[in-house]
Amino acid sequence: MKILTILTAGLIVLVTPHFTLAQNQMAAKAVTAVKIAEARKANAKLMHEYSWQSRTELLENGKLEDLRLEQVQYGSDGSLQRITLNEQGASLPFGFLRRAIAEKKRKQMEEFLMGLRGLIDQYTLPTAGKVLDFMDKATVSLADEGRLILMSGTGVVVPGDSLSVWTEAATRHTHKIQVNTFFQGEAVNLTATFKTLRTGLTHVGFAEVTVPGKNLSVQVQNSDYDRIMPPPAPKVSEDKKPASPSSSSLETVERKLRDLKALFDKGLITQSDYDAKKAQLLEGL
Repeated sequence: MKILTILTAGLIVLVTPHFTLAQNQMAAKAVTAVKIAEARKANAKLMHEYSWQSRTELLENGKLEDLRLEQVQYGSDGSLQRITLNEQGASLPFGFLRRAIAEKKRKQMEEFLMGLRGLIDQYTLPTAGKVLDFMDKATVSLADEGRLILMSGTGVVVPGDSLSVWTEAATRHTHKIQVNTFFQGEAVNLTATFKTLRTGLTHVGFAEVTVPGKNLSVQVQNSDYDRIMPPPAPKVSEDKKPASPSSSSLETVERKLRDLKALFDKGLITQSDYDAKKAQLLEGL
């Protein structure tokens, strides 16, 4: 059913890898934020080399309404390709009026989940600037007897929300994330646990989105990851290799970030000016 594909695409890329305990200095956090964004891009690129099975269940009032088992992989154009292996769904009732009501309800459900997916996507912190904003507000602590690093923040996307990320201290791989937020007046809870393959790929093992006010739950389980060998990359001559940022350029950005923060602290620039200039500096790395 179309209704089951709406949220799963967002949950596939729901990976916020390699959080680290950042120093208090603004510049150190900025560099860490850039590294996190780069790690996410590398993980997303690696994901394109795999196919896997995805099982999605939609439950309403504790009753299974839809179930879909799919084989998933990325196509050559970068889009997700799904092959349905098994599908079970509640059939529409007979009778014109009852059927029309059921179809309207399903349409409303699709629209709700589509909007909810857009909100959830924002909690992936898609840019270095978003990561840095979260790190500025978040608190960091140790959990599970020091085996996990917990980073928690509030007011991440909407007022009153919260985002918590558990990272394995030894490997810096994402272990779990939890989001408590609001959409169209409804409380929404997301919990996702992650697995890391030997190749370094971090992926969502299990995720559940619940909307208690609607007695709604969407559960996604990903498994059986098989690597599809990519074509050999073309060789790049030494003179054509892209140059990595030099230490001097990083120092320049760090200095400008410190100066920018000083101007903001003194009230010489507005919050919007500060955010815009900070994002511009990070984009240049």
